[in-house]
Amino acid sequence: MKANVGTADKNIRLVLGVVIILLGIFLKSWWGLIGIIPIITALLNFCPVWRLLGISTKKKVETEKLKV
Repeated sequence: MKANVGTADKNIRLVLGVVIILLGIFLKSWWGLIGIIPIITALLNFCPVWRLLGISTKKKVETEKLKV
């Protein structure tokens, strides 16, 4: 699995996941369990949907060529 979730995307997923879980608890609905999905994708730094769509929010690190 190649990481495709950047820092801002990761933070949004964590907050959104917690909000969904809290709404599920507050509304006494099992739908709050869906909040686990964005939390897992944030912790793994990988989103299968982004992979299918060819999207990556992770910044690419430029490598410097070695000078001899």
